[in-house]
Amino acid sequence: MLSSQCQTPSTFLHQSAYFSAFNPPFFYSTNAIHHRKFHVFAAPIKEKHHLYGHTSATPLQFEDFLQTITTSPKQLEALAEVNRFGEIRTIAEFNRLLVSLISSDEVELAWKLKSTLSSLGLFPDVRTYSILVNGFCKNKAMIEAKIALHEMLENGFEPNVATFTTVINSFCETGRLKDAYEVFDEMSKIGCEPTINTYNCLLKGLCYVGRIEEAYDLLLSVKNSSIKPDIYTYTAMMDGFCKVGRSDEAFELLVEALRMKLMPNVVTYNTLFNGYFKEGKPLCGFGLLRRMRAKKCSPDYISYSTLLHGLLKWGKIRAAMQAYKEMVGDGYRVDERMMNTLLRGLCRHARKEKYVLDDAYNVFDEMRNGRYPIYQESYELVVEAMCCNGRDMERRGFDVLNEMIGVGLSPKTFTFNIAIHALCCCGEVDKALAVLAMMHKHRKARGIPFNTLIDELILQGRVFEAACVYGFALKKGVVPKWKPQ
Repeated sequence: MLSSQCQTPSTFLHQSAYFSAFNPPFFYSTNAIHHRKFHVFAAPIKEKHHLYGHTSATPLQFEDFLQTITTSPKQLEALAEVNRFGEIRTIAEFNRLLVSLISSDEVELAWKLKSTLSSLGLFPDVRTYSILVNGFCKNKAMIEAKIALHEMLENGFEPNVATFTTVINSFCETGRLKDAYEVFDEMSKIGCEPTINTYNCLLKGLCYVGRIEEAYDLLLSVKNSSIKPDIYTYTAMMDGFCKVGRSDEAFELLVEALRMKLMPNVVTYNTLFNGYFKEGKPLCGFGLLRRMRAKKCSPDYISYSTLLHGLLKWGKIRAAMQAYKEMVGDGYRVDERMMNTLLRGLCRHARKEKYVLDDAYNVFDEMRNGRYPIYQESYELVVEAMCCNGRDMERRGFDVLNEMIGVGLSPKTFTFNIAIHALCCCGEVDKALAVLAMMHKHRKARGIPFNTLIDELILQGRVFEAACVYGFALKKGVVPKWKPQ
C-alpha cells in the first residue's frame, strides 16, 4: 500500500526535508532552472485556514525535489503549469493541476506532487486517483497504474466502471490478460458491474493473444446475460476469427449482428475484407463491397485498398480494375505501390486477353498525368505488352521505351530485343535501328535479333544497311544467317 507520504516506484523525495507548510504560488526564473536551484516562497501571511487545519507561512525548499527533473523544454513547460496554478487551497484545485500536467504527458511529475498533499493539509479523493490511473494508462505505464488503483482501493475509494475499464483495456492492448482479469476480479469484489465496453476490451484482448475459443465462450456468456452485445462486440470477435483464417465464421457473426438490428460500421466490414484477403478469397471481398453499399455503409480508403491489394495478389485482375475504377470514382487516390502493382498485373494479363491492354495503357497514362513514380519493372512490362499485342501498339511501345531511358532507367536486354523484333514485324525498321543504337549505348548487344533486322532491311531493299548490321553483328561475336553478296 502506498501512503500519501510514499513515493512512486522510484524514490524521488525526502519528504521530511521539504515542507513545513505549503502555501504557494510557486516562483522561479528560467535562470534559476538552469542553475538547478529552486526556491518556492509562501506569501507572508501569518495564519492560513485550510481544509484540514492551519499552516504557517514559511519558505518552501523544492531544490532536492526539482533536481530530479531535467530542464528539457517539455518539462520546463510542465513546471510553468505548476506555477500558473498559484496557490492551492482545495483538492479540486489540485485535481485541476493534475489534469493539466497529465495533458502535457508529465504523469510522473503529477504522481510526485500527489505525494506532497499531506503537507498542504489536503488528502487525495476519488477523482485524484482516477486522474492518475487514467494518466498512467494513457502513457502505458501499467505497473504504476495498477499501484495507483490498489492504493485507491486500500484507501477506501471505489473506482467507477469507466476507470476499471480503462485499466483492463490498457492491459489487454499489451497482451497482459492475467493482469486484466485480476482487475476484472477486483470489480466483482466491490460490486462494480461491468458494462459491454468492459467485455469488449476482454474480447479484443483474448483475440489479440490468439485465445479465440475463450473469446467465443465469453461472447456466448455475454449473449446469455442481461447485457446486450453491441456492434463492437461482434467486430472484435470477427477480427479474432479472421486472424486465424476463419472468415466464414466471421461472416456468420456479421449476419447474426444484422438479424439483431445492429448496424455494422466500416471497421466491421474492413475486418472481413482483411480476412478474405489473407485467406485468398478476394472475390468474396468484392461481393462484400456490394453488400456494404446495400446497407448504406460507405467504403473508406482502407476498404478499397485492402480489397484492391487482395485482388491483385491473387490474380483477379478484371475485378481489381473494377475496384480501382470505383475507388477513384469515390475520390480516393491509390498509392504508388498499388498503382504499379495494378499496372504490372494488367500488362501480364494482356498476354492472354488482349482487350486488357487498353486498361493497362489508360492506367499507365493516369500514372504519368498523376505524377506517380513508375517503377522500372512497370515500364518494361508496358513495353512488352505494347510490342507483343499488335494493333499498331508497337509504336507506343517504342515511345514508352524512349521515355523510360529519358527518365534515367536502363532497360533490360530482353526489353530492347522484344521492341526490335516487334518493330521489324510491323515494318518500322528505322525505329528498330534506333532501338539497336540505344541498346548499344546502354547494354551489351547480346541476343539481339540481328537476323530479324537484316531480313526486314533486305525486304525493304536496303541492302547496304543490311550489310552494316551484318558487320556490327560480327564485331559482337554473332554470325547472322544472311551474308552480303
